[in-house]
Amino acid sequence: MSIGRKGLDFGSGPSPVLAEILERDYGYDMDIYDLFYATEKVYKDQRYDLITSTEVVEHLAEPLAFFKFAREHLGEDGLLAVMTLFHPEEDEAILRSHYLRDRTHISFFSLKTMETIAALTGLEVVYTDYRRYTAYRRR
Repeated sequence: MSIGRKGLDFGSGPSPVLAEILERDYGYDMDIYDLFYATEKVYKDQRYDLITSTEVVEHLAEPLAFFKFAREHLGEDGLLAVMTLFHPEEDEAILRSHYLRDRTHISFFSLKTMETIAALTGLEVVYTDYRRYTAYRRR
């Protein structure tokens, strides 16, 4: 049952579970896009109330391009929800981090990084758990 809210799960992976939950439990009409599994650019000429990106931005060589893309596709009161593990503050903890050992992870983030990204892309951080979740709105 759609309640008129439109969402995009960017980087949905092979099983778009989050998109299915948002449709079933929260009434969103969800589009999915994934570079490998759902390659149709369904987001063209679209504005969204919600854009989610779960465990994606750490794989991007140019994450700023993604955040600019997301801002362009957010509706007036839209929300961008990003999940990526923030890197540890301590040098030794960074070296032990599974995120660093995963060779497909090429971009790393902290709250300061997320705030800088927001400033550079016309977004505003409206929520963080200081560990892995960050939510943005358009400024």
